[in-house]
Amino acid sequence: MQSPFKDLPREVSILVAASFFVAVGFGIVLPAIPVFAKSFGVNNAAIGLMVSAFAITRFASGLISGTLVDKFGERAVFSSGVFMVALFTFLAGLAQSYEQLLIFRAAGGLGSSMFSVAAGSVIMRSVDDAHRGRAQSVYQGSFLLGGIAGPAIGGLLSVISLRAPFFVYSAMLLCSGTVAYFFLKGDKIGKVDKNVDTSEHTTVREALAMKSYRVALVLAFIGSWVFFGLRASILPIFVTEELKSTTAVVGYGLALSAIIQGSILLRAGRFSDEKGRRAASIIGAQVVLIALLILTFSVHVWMYLISMAILGFGGAFLSTSPASIVGDVIKGKGGKVIAIFQMAGDAGMMVGPIVIGAISDIYSYRTAFALSAAIFLVSLVLVYQIPETRNVEEPQAKSLRPLDEDL
Repeated sequence: MQSPFKDLPREVSILVAASFFVAVGFGIVLPAIPVFAKSFGVNNAAIGLMVSAFAITRFASGLISGTLVDKFGERAVFSSGVFMVALFTFLAGLAQSYEQLLIFRAAGGLGSSMFSVAAGSVIMRSVDDAHRGRAQSVYQGSFLLGGIAGPAIGGLLSVISLRAPFFVYSAMLLCSGTVAYFFLKGDKIGKVDKNVDTSEHTTVREALAMKSYRVALVLAFIGSWVFFGLRASILPIFVTEELKSTTAVVGYGLALSAIIQGSILLRAGRFSDEKGRRAASIIGAQVVLIALLILTFSVHVWMYLISMAILGFGGAFLSTSPASIVGDVIKGKGGKVIAIFQMAGDAGMMVGPIVIGAISDIYSYRTAFALSAAIFLVSLVLVYQIPETRNVEEPQAKSLRPLDEDL
C-alpha cells in the first residue's frame, strides 16, 4: 500500500503528528463545551456565544498571527500558540461560573489563531499544485483520526465529569507543542530571509483581486458555519433534549462522521489533484446539503446518525478544496493572505453559533438547521463558478497602487 506521505515534504509529516494530538484533545472536549456551559443555567444563545467567543478572538487576531508567522517562522508560532491554548483550556476546566468559562475559552482563541495560520503556511508553501490536495487531505486526516476517538472518549468522560475533558485536552496540547518545537524544522520553516526578493510574494490586495480566492473565502465562511458552528453549539443539545438521548450518543455521531470522512479523505484529495478543485467542491457541496436536510427533519437518533455519516462523506471533498485553492493562487510567504483565509472561516464560527442559537431559542432546533441548509445553498451555487486553479495561474490584478504593497 502506498504511503500517504509519498512525495510530500518532511514538514508535512511532522505537522500531521503535532496536529493529531490537537485533534484528539479537541475531539474530547467538543461534546463537553455546550453541556458544561449549560450547567451554569444559561440559554442556547449563551451557549452559541461560548462557541463564538473562541472564534471571535481567532478572527480578531488573524492578521497578528500572519505577521508573527512572517517574522518569526512557522515552528515558533505553531508551538507557542499550542502552549497558549493548553494553558487557557486548563483554566477553563477550573471555571466556577459561565463568565469565567467564557473568558478562558475566548483567550484560547489567540493561541489557536497562531498555530492554525502557521500550519496553513507550512502546507501551502511547502507543497506544489500536483500534490496540494493530497497534502491537505493528509493534514485534515490527522484531525479526523483524532476526531474518531476524541468525541467518543469525551462523551464518556463527560458522564464522569464535565471538567475532565478540558484537562485531558490540555495534556494533548502540551504533547502537540512539544512535537512541533523539537521536530518541525527545515529549509521552509523559519524567519523571512531579508536577502530574498519579496516582489514575487502575493499581497493581500492581489489575492482579493482573484475571483478564486474570494470564492474560497466565502466557502470557508459557510463551511465553518456548518462543520464547526452548528455541530459545536446546538447539535449536542438537540440530541440530548429533542431526541432524548445522551452526550455519549452525541460523541458517537461525531465519531461516525469522522470515520466516514477519514476513510475517503485521501481519495478525495487525489481526486482534487487529478480532476481539479471545482469538481471536488461540487461533489462535496451537493452531499453536505443532503446531510443538512436529513438533520433538519430528524425525529429519531438513527436519522441523526445517518445525517452525520453523509456529512462526513461530503466533508471529505469539501473541507480541503478552499485551502487548496488558496495554496494554488498565492506565491511566496504570504502569512497575511493565509490569515485572512482563516479569518473567513473564523467568521463562520463566530456568526453561525450565535445566529442558530438565537433561532433555536425563538423558534426551534429544526428551524435553525433549516436556516443553515438555506445558507449552504450559497455554497452550491458558488462551487459551479470557481475558476479552476490547479496548475493554472490566475492573472493578477493590474494597476495596483504602491500603497497596496503595505497591506
